[in-house]
Amino acid sequence: MDPVVQAVTVSRGPYRLHAEVVPGTGTPVVLMHGFPDSTRLYDRLLPHLEGRVPVVRFDFLGWGESDKPRDHPYTVASQVADLAAVADTVAESLGSRRLVLVAHDASGPPAIDWALANPDRVARLVLLNTYYHWTLALRRPPAIALYSTPLVRGAARAVVRRRPDLDRRLYAWQVGRFICDSEVREQYVARLYEQFPAARPAFWRLNDELLVAVFSRRRRLPELRTFEPPVRIVFGARDRYLNVRVARQFADLFPNSELRLLDDAGHFVQIDEPERVADAITAT
Repeated sequence: MDPVVQAVTVSRGPYRLHAEVVPGTGTPVVLMHGFPDSTRLYDRLLPHLEGRVPVVRFDFLGWGESDKPRDHPYTVASQVADLAAVADTVAESLGSRRLVLVAHDASGPPAIDWALANPDRVARLVLLNTYYHWTLALRRPPAIALYSTPLVRGAARAVVRRRPDLDRRLYAWQVGRFICDSEVREQYVARLYEQFPAARPAFWRLNDELLVAVFSRRRRLPELRTFEPPVRIVFGARDRYLNVRVARQFADLFPNSELRLLDDAGHFVQIDEPERVADAITAT
C-alpha cells in the first residue's frame, strides 16, 4: 500500500514549494532530490520509512510540482534558501527544529551549505551518492557534462529545443543508466521524464553554475573537517560517477562519519536498494 501523504504549503517569498509529509514519530527526515529528477525519486523509499519517522520530501523551485518562476536564479544559493524555508515550515508544523537531512546528487551542495550554517539544527546528515566539491575522483555523467561544459552546452541545448524526441531519448539513456533493475528502470524513467521538460530552465541554470559551484566549495573543506553532527555516507557502489572514491573522501573529511557502501546499487541508490537505504537513514 502507498504511504499516507499529507500536503504541506511551504512559502518561499512570493513562490510556493511543493512538499509532502508522511507522519511518524521522532526527528523529521527531509529528503532532497538532485537533477534531473524530483520528489518522485523517493517513491520506492517512502514505504520503508512509513511509521518509523516523520518524512518530508519537497521539490526545489523550478522542479517537480513547485513553482517555476521565469528568470529565477536557479543556483545552489537559491536551493539553500528553499531548504531553509522547508526547515522553518517543519519546525512550525511538526514542532522540531532538528532534522535528519538526506541529500542526493545535486542537493549535496545546498544541504551541506545549510548544515554548515546550522549545525545545531542537524541531527544527522545522510549523503546518498552526492557531491560537494571538486575532486579528481568526481565524474560528470555524459549528459551533465554535455549541458555544463561552456561552449558545448549552448549548441546541445539548441539541438534539443528543436528535437524533443532526441531530448527524450537522451534522458532515457542517461537516467536509465542510473537504475540497475531493468523492470524498475522502464517504469521510473517514464515517471521522472513527465516532469522534466517543465524543469528544463532550472536544470540548465544549475548546470551553468556546476563547475563554479564545485570548485568554489573547496575553500570550505576546513569547515567540513570541524563539522560535529554525525554524517552517514550511503553510496551505491556501482555508480561510476559519484563513485566509491567520492564516498570515501567524504568519510575522511567529516570527523564524525560512517560509511556504508551498497554493492548492488548504483547512482539511484534509493531506487535500487530502498529497504537498506531506509535502514541506514533511521539507524541510531
